[in-house]
Amino acid sequence: MKNIPDPNKVIPNEKIPSLCYIKNVIKNPNIIVGDFTYYDDVNGAEQFEKHVTHHYPFIGDKLIIGKFCAIAKGVEFVMNGANHRMNCATTYPFYIMGGDWGNALAPVTNELPLKGDTVVGNDVWIGQNVTVMPGVHIGDGAIIGANSVVAKDIPPYTIAVGNPCKVVKKRFDDELTDLLLKFKWWNKSIEEIDALIPLLSSSDLDTLKAKLRSLL
Repeated sequence: MKNIPDPNKVIPNEKIPSLCYIKNVIKNPNIIVGDFTYYDDVNGAEQFEKHVTHHYPFIGDKLIIGKFCAIAKGVEFVMNGANHRMNCATTYPFYIMGGDWGNALAPVTNELPLKGDTVVGNDVWIGQNVTVMPGVHIGDGAIIGANSVVAKDIPPYTIAVGNPCKVVKKRFDDELTDLLLKFKWWNKSIEEIDALIPLLSSSDLDTLKAKLRSLL
């Protein structure tokens, strides 16, 4: 019987204690993470949730991350609670300071520039010290370069870098990208994924294309 890593373990490989499967350490119900997605941090990978900032319950936004993502040390997800109103004389958030000032919370919340849920697709690689701003959607298979600030949506299977983060190239041609998005290997059974690993890990893209065509 094959020894396939257990997606329900915190540390899948005891030889790399800095790496953990995120879904097994988060407690906030508004953070949703798929199987096998990991965070790697020598300072304590279990601290991932501390890197999701300004995530206030009264706003209700979600951070949704797909399966098989690789998230490096120092990545910050800035949620909608970081936004301030800019359509009045001051940007200071009196309404979150409590006391009588807090009475204005409900109407003020309706005027905040909320951008919705932050969504990271499947098989996404996010490099070290990346900042992801509120409401951003990062497509399946995308790569985000280290130290980038992602303020706008990133299409699937592209490489994006910089501040502000911009797409610098497509990973594959349009046909292969379309095949991968239709195939959705990350949604297959673990036995199917295990059998596909040699193909998914090969740089022979022509063979990959031919195999995907035959499987769709």
